[in-house]
Amino acid sequence: MPAATDKNTQLIGLLHGCAQKHQAALQELYALASPQLFAILVRILKRRDLAEEALQDAFISVWRKAGSYTVQKGSPMTWLVSICRYRALDMLRREQREVPLEGTGDYSDDTELNLASEDPEAGELISHAQARALKRCLEQLSDSQRHSLKLAYFDGCSHEEIAQVLSSPIGTVKSWVRRGLQALKRCLEAA
Repeated sequence: MPAATDKNTQLIGLLHGCAQKHQAALQELYALASPQLFAILVRILKRRDLAEEALQDAFISVWRKAGSYTVQKGSPMTWLVSICRYRALDMLRREQREVPLEGTGDYSDDTELNLASEDPEAGELISHAQARALKRCLEQLSDSQRHSLKLAYFDGCSHEEIAQVLSSPIGTVKSWVRRGLQALKRCLEAA
């Protein structure tokens, strides 16, 4: 995956530029990462206006916290996604909106794994090859791990919400999510 490595290197450089308060670095980071982040936010928040607000808030946070990013915290895109995801979940809680849990559906369709927003400018988050690899790796998980991960990362549910949907203790849900992520990581690295 040389293209992914190049993008990671570019994102790391831009985050270092943001840490040094170079506005051009923030602008370039926004241009490079915002389509993918926006698609995630639309998926979680289900509303374009809220996703736009969350994206703006997330980039303000990135500007302020860029100096705290280290490679040990994960890939730069993972770090950016986590900031956006936390912001989106905070917005959902603040506005007392409930994430619709009915109709979470079966995620076996490749279109779900593309995670493309309704916004044509947002583009796709992952390539078709990566989507197939992710689908294959998801199929290797236990049903409880797969369902927990889908609720958490595709629907933006908290551990508490997942525990409620699956009628399972929260500690068990956390364990399913953690072990599922570890198994996915191993599977995707082997691909």
